[in-house]
Amino acid sequence: MSRTVIVTGASGLVGSAAVDSFLNAGWDVVAVSRRRPEIISQRPYTHLPVDLQDAQACRRAFGDMPEATHVFYAAVYEKPGLIAGWRDPEQMATNLSMIRNVIEPLAASGTLRHVSVLQGTKAYGVHLHPIRTPARERQPRDDHPNSYWFQEDYIREKAAQSGFGWTIFRPTIVLGPNVGVAMNTVPVIGVYAAVCRAEGKPFCYPGHISYPREAVDARLIGDAGVWAAEHPTSWNEHYNLTNGEVFSWHDLWPSLAEFLGVEAGPDQPVRLAEYLPSRATLWDEIVKQHGLRPLSMAQILGESHYSADARFGYGLKTPPAPAFVSTVKIKQAGFTQTYDTEACVKHWLGVLMERKIIPSSLAGA
Repeated sequence: MSRTVIVTGASGLVGSAAVDSFLNAGWDVVAVSRRRPEIISQRPYTHLPVDLQDAQACRRAFGDMPEATHVFYAAVYEKPGLIAGWRDPEQMATNLSMIRNVIEPLAASGTLRHVSVLQGTKAYGVHLHPIRTPARERQPRDDHPNSYWFQEDYIREKAAQSGFGWTIFRPTIVLGPNVGVAMNTVPVIGVYAAVCRAEGKPFCYPGHISYPREAVDARLIGDAGVWAAEHPTSWNEHYNLTNGEVFSWHDLWPSLAEFLGVEAGPDQPVRLAEYLPSRATLWDEIVKQHGLRPLSMAQILGESHYSADARFGYGLKTPPAPAFVSTVKIKQAGFTQTYDTEACVKHWLGVLMERKIIPSSLAGA
């Protein structure tokens, strides 16, 4: 039986990990993204550059692809500034039209068997109010406008009409090596460390508050996508995803400083969304000094410095409400993968060094 998966948003944080996971599992992969993804696997795959907001282009791309049996939908449209867009009706409408543009021509072929879709803890309203501890998939839908609900309602209806299954994943903070994306704290840490070292400053925790959270390695999400595609018993369900432990960025900081070869210092709140862009020229000098890829700071950070400020607790006077989710459901269903969060962050910082995106040795720079 043919096993061909279309991964949308393939150059993004989760999409590129999904491409790797499906390739490693022996699938044929069509990676859909305007930029060619940076993939770790050495197996060949097809790259299809398509603008998912262009319905006509999507019909041309996906209208004659009968070999495609599965979709891992990881594409997302985020407006500049990131956080304000989460409540923006136009952004919600755009995300709905994008998933429709992909699924409509594929469903018409009659060979589509399964679609995985990403949500997150915003499904529980974490960006609006305190959530239950832990948040569980069986809870009633949190009643607020959200791109997730528009996409989910569409997928449920289309699946019922066309006879394919669906699985919805709700990961927490995602960790990976991707640059130029909306919410990846790892490259923000690497760039911040390099800038601190270049200015002769200690690498200080830039937030006001230390508090516990959960994260998930992008590799785990990709592997969960393969598991769902290969196990029909997982279909038509929601699953939370985490590494399986709690952590705090503040507690990781000394270990990250040691790994990066920079001097740790006392906490010093810094608004990274303002501080880092103001050092764009300095970053260009760092790139030349260390022979890094010729990427500007903006090309590396994307919108991730905004989410980093929130994750580090910048501007907070008291810790935010707990935002923990249960992963009992997916473990009981048979997917039991876990990761050490500290090791994940270091692993991906190491990958950024190998890719010559951040300096490989900041000590003595």
